Amino acid sequence: SQDRGRVEAGVRSMSSLRAAKQALRVDIKKRIATIDDQEKCRQSKIVTQMLIKHPQYQRSQRIAVFLSMHDEVRTEEIIEDIFRKEKVCFIPKYQSKSNHMDMLKLTAAQDIQALPVTSWNIRQPGDNEEREEALATGGLDLILMPGLGFDRSGNRLGRGKGYYDTYLQRCMQYPKGKPYTIGLAFKEQVCTAVPVDENDIRIDEILFEDK
Repeated sequence: SQDRGRVEAGVRSMSSLRAAKQALRVDIKKRIATIDDQEKCRQSKIVTQMLIKHPQYQRSQRIAVFLSMHDEVRTEEIIEDIFRKEKVCFIPKYQSKSNHMDMLKLTAAQDIQALPVTSWNIRQPGDNEEREEALATGGLDLILMPGLGFDRSGNRLGRGKGYYDTYLQRCMQYPKGKPYTIGLAFKEQVCTAVPVDENDIRIDEILFEDK
């Protein structure tokens, strides 16, 4: 019965953690909804400049970057810079039926416009395309992380599917180990504290306009 008590307490704490995450997601979505497009572009440019000057970015050769949705820091200029500097660019391909994600090689920045659009309105490589997966060929040096919310300790609030945490677990099994991780955020996405559990992997750094 002690064990059962422990299990029940664990279930209770898991459901309260889920509820806390869900409440924070709602709150952050409201905050992001108040930012107009012009302000999103302004902050995105600042974050892009911070990243391009970052020593970790400069010395990374193989970089994974998300294709931004409407409520995320714009990544188009980052992708163009990756190609300009002749680095290798990888983008996510999500499996909608599970939490599996691969990072597939992009051949050119213009390549993005030809990619099919998913039900989430994100472009990603189609199912029948043959593309190099990052972990199959040489791992990654840097992953640029999306997220709904972040705190200054590196805790990240995703959208609840666990794609990036699962992918980082795979990276840790890889000989090269975990790549450096940088979250890109609007300042409205930075919270006092993000509730996390043991499956949530802390990221190394968050870039945002810090007034």
